[in-house]
Amino acid sequence: KEKKRHMGDTKHFCPVSLKENFVLYPGLYEHAAKYQEKIYYFSTSEYRDKFLKNPEEYVAHNEPIQAPPLRVCLLGTHGAGKTTCARQIADKLGIFHIQFEEYLQELILPKTKEKVGPDFDEEPEEDDNKMTILSQELDNFSQTMTKTETEKSKQEVELTDEEEAIKANLMDNEALPPEVLDNIVLDWWRKEPFRSTGFILDGFPRTLDEAQYLSERGLCPDVAVYIQVEESDVLDRLFPPRLKKWKERQYRKMENKKKLKDLKAKIRV
Repeated sequence: KEKKRHMGDTKHFCPVSLKENFVLYPGLYEHAAKYQEKIYYFSTSEYRDKFLKNPEEYVAHNEPIQAPPLRVCLLGTHGAGKTTCARQIADKLGIFHIQFEEYLQELILPKTKEKVGPDFDEEPEEDDNKMTILSQELDNFSQTMTKTETEKSKQEVELTDEEEAIKANLMDNEALPPEVLDNIVLDWWRKEPFRSTGFILDGFPRTLDEAQYLSERGLCPDVAVYIQVEESDVLDRLFPPRLKKWKERQYRKMENKKKLKDLKAKIRV
């Protein structure tokens, strides 16, 4: 039955969403309207009413309506190879590659000075604390120096509410509020150069709430790809670099113990 119907220029996509937001938003059967013997589907009843007030604005005249560029959401578990695939696809298709968590890091990096999150957290070294105490005994001025340094760092790391929310998301996986997502995600669909070039969004949406956010804002990806990987493959990819990091940390601990021993010897002398 659907094939026999005379569909409008935008087929089953909403012509008002396409014209106003440059997004291919699938229309719903309950929000349909007929114009010049053709059937058009709309994303909301408001958009249907808008179309019926001035249909000529939303239909093709001299040439076909231009479709928006490709927008892809690439999903998968940590270590599935999303970023590697996304870079190659973006390069091949000439679209932007946006790595979501990396983008969040860049937003707060000017204030935090280093990347935050479980992958970047360093274990606090007990020996480091002991060394600062012992070095203070050797040098009375070091105490005032460390105080001024900590005061400076405290002044530098005063984050706004939005930056705090981003940091909490990276550190503890806390959900980003819709108003924070509005300042980040909306631009990729609605502003240049993303609007006319297209993009592959790597690692977003990550949760049901984030997927729902896209739906509520009418931000429809054209394709959503989920990469499934065997656990053993993820382990092979992620374990060697983590082991290397752990070995480096152990080596630093040994070095610190050696320095600590030397400091104690100096104090005894």
